[in-house]
Amino acid sequence: MSFALPLLVLAMIALAATRFAPRVALWRAGRAAPVDWARGLAAVPRRYLVDVHHVVARDPYAARMHAAVAGGLIGATALALIGFVPPLGASRLFWGLVAILFLSMLGGALAVGARRVPQRPKRLSGGAFQVLPVLLLAYAFGGALAAGSLALALPSAVFALGLIIAAFGGLGLAWQTGKGPMRHALTGALHLAAHPRSGRFEGQRETALRPLDLDAPKLGVEAPADFSWNRLLGFDACIQCGRCEAACPAFAAGQPLNPKRLIQDLAASMTPGGNPSYAGSDYPQARPVAGVSGFGQAIIGADAMVHPDTLWSCTTCRACVEECPMMIEHVDAIVDLRRFQTLELGAVPEKAELVLADIRGADEPGGAPLGARADFAGGLDVPLMARKGEADVLLWLGTNAFDMRTGRTLRALVQLLQAAKVDFAVLGEEERDCGDLARRLGDEASFQRLARLNVETLKRYRFQRIVTADPHSLHVLRNEYPAFGGQFDVVHHTAYLDELVEARRLALRALGPTPVTYHDPCYLGRYNGEFDAPRRLLDRLGLERREMERSRKRSMCCGGGGGAPVTDIAGEQRIPDLRMAQAKDTKAELVAVACPQCTAMLEGVVGDRPDVFDVAELVLRALDTAPADAVKPARIGEPA
Repeated sequence: MSFALPLLVLAMIALAATRFAPRVALWRAGRAAPVDWARGLAAVPRRYLVDVHHVVARDPYAARMHAAVAGGLIGATALALIGFVPPLGASRLFWGLVAILFLSMLGGALAVGARRVPQRPKRLSGGAFQVLPVLLLAYAFGGALAAGSLALALPSAVFALGLIIAAFGGLGLAWQTGKGPMRHALTGALHLAAHPRSGRFEGQRETALRPLDLDAPKLGVEAPADFSWNRLLGFDACIQCGRCEAACPAFAAGQPLNPKRLIQDLAASMTPGGNPSYAGSDYPQARPVAGVSGFGQAIIGADAMVHPDTLWSCTTCRACVEECPMMIEHVDAIVDLRRFQTLELGAVPEKAELVLADIRGADEPGGAPLGARADFAGGLDVPLMARKGEADVLLWLGTNAFDMRTGRTLRALVQLLQAAKVDFAVLGEEERDCGDLARRLGDEASFQRLARLNVETLKRYRFQRIVTADPHSLHVLRNEYPAFGGQFDVVHHTAYLDELVEARRLALRALGPTPVTYHDPCYLGRYNGEFDAPRRLLDRLGLERREMERSRKRSMCCGGGGGAPVTDIAGEQRIPDLRMAQAKDTKAELVAVACPQCTAMLEGVVGDRPDVFDVAELVLRALDTAPADAVKPARIGEPA
């Protein structure tokens, strides 16, 4: 009898291998990608137990459930398999340990079922996922009964009953490795070993988009065959937990994007037949598509799998990536698909095409003359780098410098730098757009052209650091220009101002206990890890800081990234309205921001709302020697 359980495990392994093999063949047909298998496989235990569970642990119930199920399943199955070894197979103590592991799995399986019955949360998929708890329960209960009967020397009928129940559950789980919830169990481990951004597991901030080879025969991704094989593998690693869905601002606003559904469609697009088995939340306001799929078939289009409006709804905020326990790279896939639409088909939304035309013709998204970039600083005597030749700090103004509202922020920043006697200069008309918008919209050619021109300009001058108030420029200059020869020390203006205050180069007075809440910009926080400097500055001002429910890494996007304002895909609500509602829930009188795009989006919210100020404006207000044209020091909430 003791050989029966090991034989069942072997049968499960054989069935799983048979079901799994076709998916492996599909991945291998994708584009080549270098993978250090020895290093990757050796790192899987740590990546799984540390990196994956760091995300899973944000939901304590799910963490305990997952630990019990996964730990019990792997442990009991592995031990049962080695029951072939005579000394172990004959040991009642050994089978008692196996029974305990099955009981641990049973507890986790009950938790899985309790989360789905009687009411399944909307973000969780149904269908085969509703069957999963039954299979887990059967394998765990049957395994515990069979192993327990061997440990306690119970009648053979008890063992036989347990074996039958375990076989039903175990073989059912093995069957699901081909097309079902258990596919992620095997795929997930391989995905962690062959992850396209392995630096994420080594403490690196892996957020920069990879350069596109503009001499390649095809630019971007049209079909599944155009993805690298380990990205195809990553799509199959999705467990449909719905965490990305719950975090996505476009989904919350009712735009036709659900990152979970998108990843499932990308996985289903590898084979003919579409995605009939998907049983989760659909795209809001889902556009009709033909559902045609295949390894060489186009993914995007009304006659394909995914409607273009889904693609263009993304703000590239990386909230989905941050929340994904399997560390799937949704944004990379979206930008790769956009690149093909933009560069090969020229199929971008009308407003976006006008903006891209301005970038190509004027080196600015709005088509404004480059010489007008520093007009905001009238009367402030801002030095030009072309005249100085060198400076301690190069102040990068950013695209939004042409906007009057952003001009107020930049004036405040310039006045603070002058008050701290910082040796700085600006490029003026030599500063072109950094290329962020073009790149997120898929126009890699324009981005690379701008990147090379800007790097060439920057290398003509001597400076120690680049300071910018624009997190999008910060990200591109710091993380994406190095691929084009631009290695610069780039710092956000809040971090630099915090340094100046710490060094006592800026003397500030307390502004009083006015309640303020801080909105984390996606490209400053999730992309670049800067959460503390803006908060330290607000605390230095004596303000009563209140956190929104979604803050820091889990902050909600303002809706202004990824070209979303120019692709302009309508939703049931506006993303900035949702974010402002979260700010209002704190009862704060002020919303402090640290990004010109966030300022524009949040100030565009109509109706009764807190006032919106950039952190630099608030710091200037607190300056003991604030100039006469600084933000008025009367009532903090009073508009400037």
